[in-house]
Amino acid sequence: MRDAVVVEAVRTPIGRGKPNGALAHVHPVELLAHTLRTLVERSGVDPALIDDVIGGAVDQVGEQAMNTTRYAALSAGAPESVPATTVDRQCGSSQQAVHFAAQGVMAGAYDLVVACGVESMSRVPMWSNVPEGTDPFGPGVAERYPEGLVPQGISAELIAAKWSIGRERMDSFAVTSHRRAAAAWEAGLFDAEVAPLDGVTRDECVRPDSTTEVLAGLRPAYHDPALAERFPQIEWNVTAGNASPVNDGASAVLITSSESAARLGLRPLARLHGFAVTGSDPLLMLTGVVPATEKALRRAGLSLDDIDLFEVNEAFASVVLAWQQETGADLGKVNVHGGALALGHPLGASGTRLTTTLVHAMRERGARYALQTMCEAGGLANAMVLERL
Repeated sequence: MRDAVVVEAVRTPIGRGKPNGALAHVHPVELLAHTLRTLVERSGVDPALIDDVIGGAVDQVGEQAMNTTRYAALSAGAPESVPATTVDRQCGSSQQAVHFAAQGVMAGAYDLVVACGVESMSRVPMWSNVPEGTDPFGPGVAERYPEGLVPQGISAELIAAKWSIGRERMDSFAVTSHRRAAAAWEAGLFDAEVAPLDGVTRDECVRPDSTTEVLAGLRPAYHDPALAERFPQIEWNVTAGNASPVNDGASAVLITSSESAARLGLRPLARLHGFAVTGSDPLLMLTGVVPATEKALRRAGLSLDDIDLFEVNEAFASVVLAWQQETGADLGKVNVHGGALALGHPLGASGTRLTTTLVHAMRERGARYALQTMCEAGGLANAMVLERL
């Protein structure tokens, strides 16, 4: 079986997902097209050689409907013969795109493929694909979970309660994320991965001056009297400061085999070494990163000690801290350039954003092995192991 390698990886700066956000004026198709265009320019490949473009998007409605990835490829100037598809594994949508792309290369179905993702949360707000009064779950799920499922914020609170993760610890983790992101920007560590757009050159949500004292003044983001009665163990410590913001952004990676990379004169950044996807309790919802990590390591024939760098999506501070408690990973190796709490979480783009940041960090720091994992709505998680070449 052939291998699969990442040969280029880019992302937009990440804007606030609000009407006044720095990228709110950009149509989501154009956000994604910008990364696809930049990916081709930086790699120098003939776009006609691309076998497929696999993109992630979560709220596939309105301006993100009708197979956004296809129109982004056309807008980017790809030949009409280049196909594209849009997938949805919630927050892990574009990481799943990486899995599909790499697996296609390894199986011989693709020679050159793009995995990418986009989300414009300013123009297509979260939950806009579920109109008021509609039921996206159906009667079978209602029967299986008669007390009802809960939003992700409540799952984050339940995780904090189950793993005894207090407010101060979550806030401290969030401050570290902001400081690492600010330091990475100041050191020029994002320059190789970010493709400035319309004068926007930096991630908009990074707060270098964030402190635990400031975050301590924020109110609980998800308090609900009925849910407080149902879950008396919740202490209501999840706030806007220790949860990821809503954002606009896009990202893309170019994947091929080592053999094709050599033939095309491309420099591999990392080999995609192993993959895993798992399901978990949809009530806790966000804990799948633990079994996904274990499964990915087992399939790669590696242990946690072999991993030099981790990217664990910071949807909520409690998720990463619970993952760390369960795995025993060194937090000094986790999200070393900051995570979603600081950089932002444009849902469908986050998977390939993490991959982009990770492959560049691996090269910068001389890391041999790295692991990326993401929690996803519905009790899902993706994980994969990368090896620097």
